[in-house]
Amino acid sequence: MASSNAGIPAEDIDTSKPHPARMYDYFLGGKDNYEVDRVAAHRFMEAAPEVRTSVRANRSFLHRAVRDLVAECGIRQILDIGTGIPTQPNVHEIAQGIAPETRVAYIDNDPIVNAYASVFLTGAGNTSIALGDLRDPAAILERPAVRDTIDFERPVALLLVAILHFITEAEDPEGIVATLRDALPSGSYLVLSHATGDFHEDGRTEAAAVYKAATASMNPRARERVMEFFGDFTLLEPGLVQVPTWRPDGPLPADSELVGMYGGVARKG
Repeated sequence: MASSNAGIPAEDIDTSKPHPARMYDYFLGGKDNYEVDRVAAHRFMEAAPEVRTSVRANRSFLHRAVRDLVAECGIRQILDIGTGIPTQPNVHEIAQGIAPETRVAYIDNDPIVNAYASVFLTGAGNTSIALGDLRDPAAILERPAVRDTIDFERPVALLLVAILHFITEAEDPEGIVATLRDALPSGSYLVLSHATGDFHEDGRTEAAAVYKAATASMNPRARERVMEFFGDFTLLEPGLVQVPTWRPDGPLPADSELVGMYGGVARKG
């Protein structure tokens, strides 16, 4: 049985299909998931035993990137699209722990995630949450919660962390990211991570197939394709790499070479 549903009416919770955000929560050891999510998660782990190492490494990459951008690059605005179920510490906690004036806008397309995040953010200043679908980036940019929080005349850090691999090629991921990149002023940053099958002979196709029964499919991509999402932004060192090796602040996980996730941070202008 899952934990509290954050006040969401039972009829609004679809437990007939696994949900990527709830599966991710389970991989991270969270409790905001349901039996259908746990069954799918275990099928995924059978096909890709390193998944828990990968998602934890991805979460750590997010933390390091946010810390660097706020502490070293002076970023004071963050737009996090596909935020997922809140997992402490979250982006605003990390950023505002360094610079309390940092403004953070969260976007997710799932009402359940929105409700959890709204409860979690109660009393948090300079922070907002809104429903929005990455497949419609123009609408996200016009959300009142985004416009009221983010000043697009000043540098912004755009977070697309572990979200683009749920967009199919037919849905034009490159065009989606380009719309968002174009809205950012010079001095902004793009933080992106993406699943890949590059480090496994089977391409992790069996694992990705688990998501065919979920609310969104998984579409791992090769490094060359992921690189294209950065457009003309300049990648910071060490470039686009496996997430554990992006500016590590401690020993690498024992099986870090098996982590099927690329990550990188790039600057505009």
